[in-house]
Amino acid sequence: MAKYPSIGETEVKSGSLESTGHELGHEFSHHDCEEDLRARRKVDLSVLPLLCLGFFVFQVDRMNLASALTSGYKSDIGINQATINLGNQMMFLGIVILEIPSNMILQRLGPKKYLSLQVLVFGLIATLQILIRNKTGFLVSRAFLGLAEAGYIPGAIYTLSTWYRRRELAKRVAVFFFGMFGGNALGPVLASGILQLDGKGGLPGWKWIFLLEGVFTIFVSMLLLLYLPGSPEYPEPLLTNGLVRISKDEARALQRRIAADNPDGISHPQHLRIKPKKVWQTICHWQRWPTFLATSLIFSTWSPLTTYTPTIIMSFGFDRTEANALASVGGLVALFVVFLFAYISDRSNQRGLTVAAAVSCYLITLIVARTTQPHTVGRWAKFGLWTAVNGFAVGYHPVHNTWLQLNSADPIERSISIAMWVMSANTGMMYGTQYFRADDLPLYSRGLSTMIGLVSAGLCLVFLQRAIYVVCNRRLANEDGKQASFIYTL
Repeated sequence: MAKYPSIGETEVKSGSLESTGHELGHEFSHHDCEEDLRARRKVDLSVLPLLCLGFFVFQVDRMNLASALTSGYKSDIGINQATINLGNQMMFLGIVILEIPSNMILQRLGPKKYLSLQVLVFGLIATLQILIRNKTGFLVSRAFLGLAEAGYIPGAIYTLSTWYRRRELAKRVAVFFFGMFGGNALGPVLASGILQLDGKGGLPGWKWIFLLEGVFTIFVSMLLLLYLPGSPEYPEPLLTNGLVRISKDEARALQRRIAADNPDGISHPQHLRIKPKKVWQTICHWQRWPTFLATSLIFSTWSPLTTYTPTIIMSFGFDRTEANALASVGGLVALFVVFLFAYISDRSNQRGLTVAAAVSCYLITLIVARTTQPHTVGRWAKFGLWTAVNGFAVGYHPVHNTWLQLNSADPIERSISIAMWVMSANTGMMYGTQYFRADDLPLYSRGLSTMIGLVSAGLCLVFLQRAIYVVCNRRLANEDGKQASFIYTL
């Protein structure tokens, strides 16, 4: 397969370098022409929806346990709530262990090969959950599901950053996260329909959930193998010419757009060799650690929500079909909240303050739920409180990731940083599985208090991160004497 010529420094129009306090480094003067916008639209219609669809099944496969719990899953295989929490911890631990190694392999193989095959593997594991018969099988399946899913999120986000300019990235990352939050929203709806098959073919409802949703994941992997474009340099998919075909001129236009955002004026390829030394240097970049810690603390509070929201709603007096359907409402609200803050982030260019605003909204809903729930009468009022909590639980997450990407100096550092960010999130999800305990039923008041404390600490870390960037920018400007060669995005 012939590679379309790369855009180098000589092919980027000369001009003054723009340097603002809001953009990372320098940006070459470049205004998108109609050809550039047409090429970007093709990426919007191919790369973005396919990666989003992969994220959708990723989330469905790891959270459909919540719906299975409403169908006698615990009693059928002889486990309790403590075992469920342990199994989820093992899943998130698997993701953390292989996150960076998986991302390094992706860089060698390329997204169209690695991500497509990865979806196929975790789809097979998700399907094989129908064979679980005891506690050991449950724990082993959760561990292997986590290992198989490791690397998909940072790999897909990094892939997006190689197709889009920085000023476009927050909204695209938000759309990508629609896959996760869409899976969180629509997963219970799908499960409520699948549970109607309970007893058909001699299979309980929870086996039908794992079987049908696992097979759908395998189908999605086939779509990625057939139609996911490779890169601006190699736009053809792995097995076909694709449904949305990117021409040679459009590929060059995409490379030119990306080159305009890089200080060296070069469109860097996706295939990068990541050396262990660079990994260690990125890990030791202490200025970004408040972001990782904040991600771990705040995102940990989403873990019990994804597992227990349907059963919590059932405890209000709804049957299992109603509970699974109603559990999707919070996820649907989250889609709107996520895109709203992504839009604000791109329009205002105040990345850190947008993250802080989103986290603050979540904190307020937690406080309201904790203080009013014991005095709330009526199942619909209680449902409304938990829906608000689920709706604002992740509004900060995509813009937090974009803020991190904009403060990475080069593509390799960005790739490693994204992997570390996802590791932080999954580490949080791992210990967050213990917030809702059986002895805290039915309101989980102690769990909500814990979540309030952690989100408050995370919000403080967001402000600390912004303060560190302000100080670093001033120091760099003083050292250069003129304009800083590297400017942190605030």
